[in-house]
Amino acid sequence: MATIKIKTNFKDVQKSLDKLNSRLQQKVVPSALNKVLGKANTTMVREISSEFNIKSSEVRANLRMVRAQRDFSRWYAKLDPFARNRKGRGLNLIRFTEQMVSLAEGRRRAKSGSQQDLRFQIKRNAGKKTIKGAFIGNHGRTVFVRTGKERLPIKALTTIDVPQMFNTKRINAKVVARINSEMKIEFDRAIKAALAGAI
Repeated sequence: MATIKIKTNFKDVQKSLDKLNSRLQQKVVPSALNKVLGKANTTMVREISSEFNIKSSEVRANLRMVRAQRDFSRWYAKLDPFARNRKGRGLNLIRFTEQMVSLAEGRRRAKSGSQQDLRFQIKRNAGKKTIKGAFIGNHGRTVFVRTGKERLPIKALTTIDVPQMFNTKRINAKVVARINSEMKIEFDRAIKAALAGAI
């Protein structure tokens, strides 16, 4: 699932819409869909940044909300994880490099001779991983590893990116569940507002 598409294909919603004239439907549908879209976006940002060791601001910057529009006779809105057109590009491991350690852990590593090893934490609740031979270059912006015994060539080390986090099944399921739970609520609110002349 590259994107999450939010459609008005809910029986309860359609029954309520059928009672409105076309002029009111033109107001109600985009208003409700955009509210649901905003909540789906908020849930996606929260779930990704809770599970993965990445800031909410960075997740949000990678998500694009396609606001309500019509495709022939059906309305839809869309949540797209390719806001930065990063298709096919993973995040470099520099994003997940360990930033600091306790004094006691530093001493332990010094004794074991592993203080120079780079450690990474991709998931917040998972342990840190060590990659032997990995080093930081490109003025501190990139983690590399040598591909042979010589100094060169080297390759950048990448891992899961925001679109892949977006499509993690358990995260996706929570976002879809939020959409399902909010759809009828937001349509009822939009209908009441339209009938009251508020939108």
